[in-house]
Amino acid sequence: MAFKRIALIGLGLIASSISHAVRRAGMETEVTGYARTEKSREEARRLGLGTIFDTPQEAVQGADLVVLCVPVGAMAAVMEAIAGDLEPGAIVTDVGSVKGAVMEAVSPYIPENVHFVPGHPLAGTEHSGPASGFASLFDNRWWLLTPDEGVDRQAVEKVKDFLTEIGANVDEMEVSHHDLVLAVTSHIPHLIAYTMVGVADDLGRVTQSEVVNYSAAGFRDFTRIAASDPTMWRDVFLSNKTATLDILGRFTEELFALQRAIRTGDGEHLFDYFTRTRAIRRGIVQAGQDTDAPDFGRGLTHQK
Repeated sequence: MAFKRIALIGLGLIASSISHAVRRAGMETEVTGYARTEKSREEARRLGLGTIFDTPQEAVQGADLVVLCVPVGAMAAVMEAIAGDLEPGAIVTDVGSVKGAVMEAVSPYIPENVHFVPGHPLAGTEHSGPASGFASLFDNRWWLLTPDEGVDRQAVEKVKDFLTEIGANVDEMEVSHHDLVLAVTSHIPHLIAYTMVGVADDLGRVTQSEVVNYSAAGFRDFTRIAASDPTMWRDVFLSNKTATLDILGRFTEELFALQRAIRTGDGEHLFDYFTRTRAIRRGIVQAGQDTDAPDFGRGLTHQK
């Protein structure tokens, strides 16, 4: 068994899903946890997510794996608070979707006898809180690790083995490359979704909510994405500013090109562009990262 005791700091979607996945895998692993609010801690206890403590310091004592499941902006303060209570030889990882800022925030507080293996699960829903998790969240989803070159390789392999046991596909990626790739695949799509829903909200006021009442599938998917945790996404954009602005600039250029094609009646450009981008969608389905069902599989019932 790779880990005897796992401490989950922050008890939202990802942490609760880890707890469920550990139980599903039949691991003889004790799970402890901590959440900032008493309401979340009580809910986690009621759901049986593990032994839930009232302080993060208590939660990490005796743990050989500590998973930071808090917003990126809270990582430094949490790590500073628990540093003195970490077990010698323990491994610390995280689930933040930005890695450069997390490593900069957390690394100064990592004791010399503790290993830091940053991570990012490419899995999630628009829901949050202890009750939002389910055991299959990570199944066949990528979990990226971005360890420094000097980190103990045995620690990295132990994290990989654990993540594989809870269903994830695991890969390693260089930090800055990770933040650029995720700006394309996650951060900018969320920003666009928030923007489009905001535009529709303004229009909805004029049309007496017809935009909401007659939403087509595309707009419904925008609203699903835009329903994600606002604290988390605020921190993501402020922490991954360089890559986000770079990709946002490229997106704007593409949008202007499409605007010009529509204005000038350039149907050939539009058809070629849509054909090329359609192939990317098919590639995602073929890679097993989604389904070609009309609802993209989001109507499935997950087993907790």
